[in-house]
Amino acid sequence: MRESSTPPCFRKTWGPNFVGEDTCRFRLWAPDERGVDLVLDGTPHEMRQSDGGWFEITVETKPGDRYCFRLADGTEVADPASSAQERGAEGASLVVDQAAYEWRAASWRGRPWEEAVISELHIGCFTPEGTFRAAINRLPHLASAGITAIEIMPVAQFPGARGWGYDGVLHYAPHNAYGTPDDLKGLVDAAHSLGLMVLLDVVYNHFGPEQNYLSLYASRFFNKDRPTPWGASIAFEEEAVRRYFIENALYWLGDFRFDGLRLDATEQIRDTSNPHFLVALEHEVRKCFADRQIHLVVEDANRRRSLLERDANGTPMLFDAAWNDDLHNALHVVATGETRGHYRPFAEAPWSKIRSALAEGFAVPAKEDNFSAEGSRARVPPQGRVNFLQNHDQIGNRAFGERLASLVREDSLRVLTAMHMLAPQIPLLFMGEEYGETQPFYFFSDYQGEIADAIRLGRRDEAENFGGLPNGKTVEDLPDPLDPEVFSGSKLRWSRAASPAGERRLAYMRDLASIRQRHIVPMMAGTAMPEHRAFETEDGVIAVDWQFGESCLEMRVNLSQETHAMPPFRGQPIFASEAAGERTPDVTELAGLGIVVAIAR
Repeated sequence: MRESSTPPCFRKTWGPNFVGEDTCRFRLWAPDERGVDLVLDGTPHEMRQSDGGWFEITVETKPGDRYCFRLADGTEVADPASSAQERGAEGASLVVDQAAYEWRAASWRGRPWEEAVISELHIGCFTPEGTFRAAINRLPHLASAGITAIEIMPVAQFPGARGWGYDGVLHYAPHNAYGTPDDLKGLVDAAHSLGLMVLLDVVYNHFGPEQNYLSLYASRFFNKDRPTPWGASIAFEEEAVRRYFIENALYWLGDFRFDGLRLDATEQIRDTSNPHFLVALEHEVRKCFADRQIHLVVEDANRRRSLLERDANGTPMLFDAAWNDDLHNALHVVATGETRGHYRPFAEAPWSKIRSALAEGFAVPAKEDNFSAEGSRARVPPQGRVNFLQNHDQIGNRAFGERLASLVREDSLRVLTAMHMLAPQIPLLFMGEEYGETQPFYFFSDYQGEIADAIRLGRRDEAENFGGLPNGKTVEDLPDPLDPEVFSGSKLRWSRAASPAGERRLAYMRDLASIRQRHIVPMMAGTAMPEHRAFETEDGVIAVDWQFGESCLEMRVNLSQETHAMPPFRGQPIFASEAAGERTPDVTELAGLGIVVAIAR
């Protein structure tokens, strides 16, 4: 019998599952069908119908065998829980022996969350080859830059050869253009060998618009009366549907040994069940992987504090952290002057919003909080928020995919970067940011026909939401997201990392990461819930204190061009920019574009 790395508490109800050396059980939830056949290497096998709309069969098979399911009308469909696809989302599924991979870093149990310095990366654009295997060769670079975790954009099989991955249709199959399941395991294994955590971005709020055939045989999978921005919502009230996604989380964390998941757009995960799907997922993950440090992060436009509530010891009761769009949006307004679209709500009093987003993690009230009245008022420690100056959305949804390095001056960017890296929230970088990459990152996909036309039109609206069109440009100048050259033009230029400018930037980032690990991480690890204070200051000036037990982290920032007086700090500086200015017991003067971070004990 094979030994899987999946924990014994994980009973797999979807997809193929080896039950003997050469015997595999196949299952499909098809409540709309009267009969289903398994077609294994061209031979049909009638499946047995059981309660609840399931069809099941156990047959002899081996890894690499091709299979699909044949519905009563003769339509053949891929397994929605396929572990690998032969050629793409519509092709044959492949039998995979998940227990065959031999792990080198088998003793890895993870790292504490407060140590995370995250690099978000897209597999297809991270290297010229755009594969899991090629990414392995670049991991030492990330580790040497002080990065301690990578967050991989979605890899679940999606239509076509290229895309961001948020339109996946087979949630268990690594995208075949990137490599095999073992290739992905090799990437995770290599990262662990270097001390890097690996998080996976997963999309549990919708399916892609093409090549998802669940509605043909399992219409109850979706709730058309409860739409999302991307189509019908998912019916999490159905037990089979809940199991599909909860088991998917356990699958990535167990068979692939990811250290955590980032759940996309959780505000679109709508569920009337008790417990809510998000609660059920978190509880099962924690139970199954109690011996590992697993980290669960959400993107949540509703800003629900209850998702991030802590117990008296500071342990997350649900999720470890959520992305902090408030801080990014307010900083983007003051750094670039852009106030259109998503930035409009932050154009009024942006400096006050920056102070709030830094001090307590939020600058805008929650839209709703449907988990607990008490949790909706919960304080969230700094490590409960993930800060970023840019990410795939904020760059790729711009009209021309410009990175922040192309939008602001170098001296401003250095101060923003120091502020980002030395604030106690968890810092996230976008791939290449550590060496100052200026290559654009565009939105790209691989569709044909009406959907391709709709995507082109949609990019115009999206560009307006993220800064609008630059002066002198029209919609006719927009890059075509369906053009393969737009995809290739989004790949990192690694020559930049080896340039004098790239090496200077890397050294700067390495120093900041080292300061963070030596001085700030130990304070966070020792305090359940720090106190915070954001000082009222002039526009252009930011002064925030975080009290961690007997130690106080003090940050003073001047993002203007002029020298300003600001609240003094009591501690010894752990970092000061070249333009730090003068300090007396009663007042601190900070020169333009300067920053000082100190610790008082």
